[in-house]
Amino acid sequence: MNKDLTNSLVARKNVLNNPYALSQLESNFQLGGLAFDGETVFTKQQAADILTIDERTIDRYLSSYADELKSNGYRVLKGKQLKSLRLMYVDDTNVVDISPKAPSLGIFSFRALLNLAMLVTESDRAKAIRSRMLDLVIDVIAEKAGGHTKYINQRDKDYLPTAYMEESYRKQFTDALKDCLDMGHFKYAIYTDKIYQAVFCENATEYKKVLRLADKDKTRETMYTEVLKAIASFEHGLAVQLRQESEKLGRMLKPVELDNMITAAESNPFLKPAIEDARIRMASSDLGFRDALHEKLEHYIQSVPEGDFDRFLGEKSRSLEQQLIDTETLNVLKRLKDR
Repeated sequence: MNKDLTNSLVARKNVLNNPYALSQLESNFQLGGLAFDGETVFTKQQAADILTIDERTIDRYLSSYADELKSNGYRVLKGKQLKSLRLMYVDDTNVVDISPKAPSLGIFSFRALLNLAMLVTESDRAKAIRSRMLDLVIDVIAEKAGGHTKYINQRDKDYLPTAYMEESYRKQFTDALKDCLDMGHFKYAIYTDKIYQAVFCENATEYKKVLRLADKDKTRETMYTEVLKAIASFEHGLAVQLRQESEKLGRMLKPVELDNMITAAESNPFLKPAIEDARIRMASSDLGFRDALHEKLEHYIQSVPEGDFDRFLGEKSRSLEQQLIDTETLNVLKRLKDR
């Protein structure tokens, strides 16, 4: 996966969709600009001066990346808005380069200016901004996640109930393996890996390597709720099938028979949406939050949506310890236990 900001739209979005990083970047960079309409904006000339390029270079990028730059806050002022900006900044003593007669004026929001800096390859200043930007984004994510991103998945308010539910289905599956599969004790590890392969195309060892986990780390404690739900669906379905088929045949099943069930489940249209969601979540969030690339899921990578930064880094996100002392969370777990 190409993480070069100049070449990767996903990498650019993973910075620009992060409101916590943007706030820190604006405070840290101190690029100046004009206060207008509740935000800081920059004229084309100001953007050219900041990035040490000429306006014609900016025009080329505006032409090539028009939709992207507009989506991040570049806009053209006309009419009343332009008149309002002129009244604020154009007079006999003001040196801001805003023509008093031009019918329109293009301006960049801070976000759009960062977007431009990510794209410009002709400027050493833009390159320096990109480098500092990536360092700050990593620092902000780590700080907001409590110092380390290994368990950033657990900051999701839905993690604990989902993990609790998944553990219940896991027990059903291992009990079915014990009672209905004719295989030695190593069957538990083997079929855990086969479910992982079916859901997200990696076995436990590969997953730990990608996330740089220690041998003692438990894989499921690092998985997002979407992944846990997909695994739970797989385990529950297989547990039921195992018992039904074993009772029907009046014997324990052979490994090849369970293998065939897993193969059929992989293509089951009822499971496909959950599996697709799990792969997108794992591929995208691990790259965006943990800087971890799942090569086997590379074609599932999407940018991290803005709402997910609130989900894992915002005010409603909390560490596992904080959730465990919350009465509402404990009540949810009790209801799940009493089902």
